[in-house]
Amino acid sequence: MGYSCERIIGRRILPFVSTPHAIAITPATAASQNHKHHKRAEAELSAMEAAALLSPTSSRPLPLLSTAPARRLQVILPPLSLSGRRLRPSARPRGLGCVGDGITRRGSAGMSGMIVRSSSSASVESATQEVGTAGSGEWSGDALRRRFLDFYAARGHKILPSSSLVPDDPTVFLTIAGMLQFKPIFLGKEPRRVPCATTSQKCIRTNDIENVGRTTRHQTFFEMLGNFSFGDYFKKEAITWAWELTTKDFGLPPERLWISVFEDDDEAFSIWHNEVGVPKERIKRLGEDDNFWTSGATGPCGPCSEIYYDFYPERGSSDADLGDDSRFIEFYNLVFMQYNKKDDGSLEPLKQKNIDTGMGLERMARILQKVPNNYETDLIFPIIEKAASMAIVSYATADDAMKTNLKIIGDHMRAVVYLISDGVIPSNIGRGYVVRRLIRRVVRTGRLIGIRGDGRGNSEGAFLPSLAEVVISLSTEIDPDVESRRKSILRELQREELRFVQTLERGEKLLEELLDEALLSAGNNGGKPCLSGKDVFLLYDTYGFPVEITAEIAGERAVSVDMKGFDIEMENQRKQSQAAHNVVKLSVGNETDIVKNIPDTEFLGYDSLSATAVVKGLLVNGNPANEVSEGSDVEILLDRTPFYAESGGQVGDNGFLYVYGEEDAKQKAVIEISDVQKSLGNIFVHKGTIKQGSVEIGKEIDAAVDAKLRQGAKAHHTATHLLQSALKSVIGSETSQAGSLVAFDRLRFDFNFHRPLSEEELMKIESLVNQWVSNATHLETKVMDLQDAKNAGAIAMFGEKYGEQVRVVEVPGVSMELCGGTHVSNTAEIRGFKIISEQGIASGVRRIEAVAGDAFVEYVCARDNYMRRLCSSLKVKAEDVNGRVETILEELRTTRNEVSSLRSKIAVLKAASLASKATNVDNVRVIVENMGDVDADGLKSAAEYLVDTLEDPAAVILGSSPGDGKVSLVAAFSPRVVKMGIQAGKFVGGIAKLCGGGGGGKPNFAQAGGRKPENLPGALEKARDEIVAAISSKSS
Repeated sequence: MGYSCERIIGRRILPFVSTPHAIAITPATAASQNHKHHKRAEAELSAMEAAALLSPTSSRPLPLLSTAPARRLQVILPPLSLSGRRLRPSARPRGLGCVGDGITRRGSAGMSGMIVRSSSSASVESATQEVGTAGSGEWSGDALRRRFLDFYAARGHKILPSSSLVPDDPTVFLTIAGMLQFKPIFLGKEPRRVPCATTSQKCIRTNDIENVGRTTRHQTFFEMLGNFSFGDYFKKEAITWAWELTTKDFGLPPERLWISVFEDDDEAFSIWHNEVGVPKERIKRLGEDDNFWTSGATGPCGPCSEIYYDFYPERGSSDADLGDDSRFIEFYNLVFMQYNKKDDGSLEPLKQKNIDTGMGLERMARILQKVPNNYETDLIFPIIEKAASMAIVSYATADDAMKTNLKIIGDHMRAVVYLISDGVIPSNIGRGYVVRRLIRRVVRTGRLIGIRGDGRGNSEGAFLPSLAEVVISLSTEIDPDVESRRKSILRELQREELRFVQTLERGEKLLEELLDEALLSAGNNGGKPCLSGKDVFLLYDTYGFPVEITAEIAGERAVSVDMKGFDIEMENQRKQSQAAHNVVKLSVGNETDIVKNIPDTEFLGYDSLSATAVVKGLLVNGNPANEVSEGSDVEILLDRTPFYAESGGQVGDNGFLYVYGEEDAKQKAVIEISDVQKSLGNIFVHKGTIKQGSVEIGKEIDAAVDAKLRQGAKAHHTATHLLQSALKSVIGSETSQAGSLVAFDRLRFDFNFHRPLSEEELMKIESLVNQWVSNATHLETKVMDLQDAKNAGAIAMFGEKYGEQVRVVEVPGVSMELCGGTHVSNTAEIRGFKIISEQGIASGVRRIEAVAGDAFVEYVCARDNYMRRLCSSLKVKAEDVNGRVETILEELRTTRNEVSSLRSKIAVLKAASLASKATNVDNVRVIVENMGDVDADGLKSAAEYLVDTLEDPAAVILGSSPGDGKVSLVAAFSPRVVKMGIQAGKFVGGIAKLCGGGGGGKPNFAQAGGRKPENLPGALEKARDEIVAAISSKSS
């Protein structure tokens, strides 16, 4: 039985996703997304766990795409048709047309567009025909979002913007929940700014990526609608408003709605039944695993309640299972934070009870737009339609495999566009790896279904930008900044796709060879075929294959992947490149006790480098103390301080704290401060060592910042602002900051750009900055509203979190940025600016290191000293150094060439003596020999000499150990040997593996190397046996 559905193509937004095993997830979001069997509310994973879950080293990844390559449907789309859906003008009246409560709602008019009718083999007509009081065509994604936000705004909620997909929370890898930006408030670390709020939060989750496209509701990118109360209203209001919104504003029939509550939450049950009027048989009591949220081992927690939509009410209420995805979909979850979980597991009531809710936008859109899955809502289907048209297929008539692939493309494209817009650039580490993994999965899937070229006539062009254009066109009401970043998003996607395509074919060829070997080896040994961890790492590290894609392709051929071996290889690489990262952490159990009587630290450092303060708290190894004595490392909390705490890329100040006697004013204690960090909102933690005496809580101290070091930080911070302006002036305004470090002795600035800077560009940048320095311009700082600052053109610093009031630092006519750091008062204080290096640190990300202030003078003096010594050694003037060095290098190259030529001649002479040792195998002359310490070039010359001398047919295999733990191998086969089907490239590659290496080449000549010279004799013996066997088998 077919079905008919109506949907609007007009202004659209991005949908909500469902994923089990969520990272740092609250039930308000988890319950609105996950199947009930997966909703254990483990709210927080550590940063390491989160990274592990999303990183290439995650053990045992599930296949990303379990379907075999889809059959391409050669269906040419008819005129005026998109993927088989006929378009016609909407005959419906404008407006949302819902029964309301008399409250004015914005956006309820003017929702005209195109109505689309579709048919499918799925039968959902009976499940959707009664939904809503307005026609489904009127319920666009944008209209749904506006209705939700306006509903709660009319009830006193502050509408707040979505936060970035890159969270401020160091324990969370990506923004995966609507409540994440409010977590510090819920945990009592920050004061509430408003009593209640409502948001539409963009989120990313990739831990359920294997289900994308295969279920009706799983996505990586989604939008979460939420309303939040910070000690304002509680359970009764949350429940009654949720019901009113759902049944009156969205018009869902009450008889189709089911409720779940925590098994012991009699209060919620009573409200739902006695006040709202839901029949008892449609209220389900569920256990702790399903309906009780905790923020961790200790801390805020409480029961939750969910609203489900019933697609098939005719099945009745007896034995109904809310976990039955074929019948129910959960779309709204309410979390009641009413308890504090103590160390012993007992619960005590919270003084401030909070509300955290989450509604999946595209789930509600699916219900109201009467479509069988989230993908066919107006939130994502336009992207699918574009992909289908580029593949020249019809979605409406496609088979299940083709539809799955199109859904994967549609979903992943939204994720990568918004991640790149928020500053996440493709790379092989961290968040960048998530983007690269998704992009490469789209590229491979697109090629699998037949997409070739950019859709504009260039068959070699990238197709991702064309799809991204559709995503960007849908972004207006989700994130207006996406449109302003269009050029950089499209450029990054094009570059990443073309780079991947270049290695994809080579990597696929190698993978096919490795899979063939695995299958052959398993067949010979009677075991199960498995791809080694080293091979998987080679594909990942050299050819850019995400391990998940390797596992996916291997799975299509029934070959498993040695993930433990891959993890070992990955860990070895990580150890080589891992850098230390220090984060101030206070245990959850102690935080409340430590800070309950400690106010935010008052920062005095903009105007003064010294101040008197009172010790409010002491920590030793993270534990509170009342007094700490000489020789101990300590963390000190003060009521006020001149010390700058690390933030905005600027390091924390150094200096000293002094304790004096109350009567004699003599110095009693000295504490050397080596770092200052912010913790628990805006409390400054002074980290140091007690050099003399002791310090105790309540004592008055004198704080003194190291003025010389502070001046260095100020000079480098202002120079960083000037550098960013110079970069935008020289290479283009679209470049943006991707990270920074402002230290006492240098600055580091990371920025998004697709190529290395030329020497001329670097000189222009240096010249501009030094020109602005010499202009001796006074800086201006002011505090203003965030929106006013943005309207004035102020640039936000990467990774910073801003309140409603912000500090703006301006170099008039040059730079204006939101910045809480310390700066010089006049650019002349910078003295000078010099770029030390410019290099790439990740795909599309460049890094400049530079010095300013005293560090600039020291750098220039040191370089001048080096030049003087060089001139003295070379006995030339400074201006003649380059010419003299070039002459020396040319002489060195000539000498090296002469040495190499002599070595080759010696190797040929050695080879001449080997010709007589050739073995005749079925009329083929064969030589397999170890040539000692001959280098690779000499080995090549010897092999060429021998294969010419022995005449056709001949096969020569030579090896050597030139030193430094290296192995060189070469195979040279004459034409008649190659015609026998024996290829040098494949032959020598297999032998090289025995020596811990690899290699290859042409059928008639190939070279290889290795790292285990001790294995060379055995490898050559095996080579002799194999070449003899190969010739014999081909001759018989």
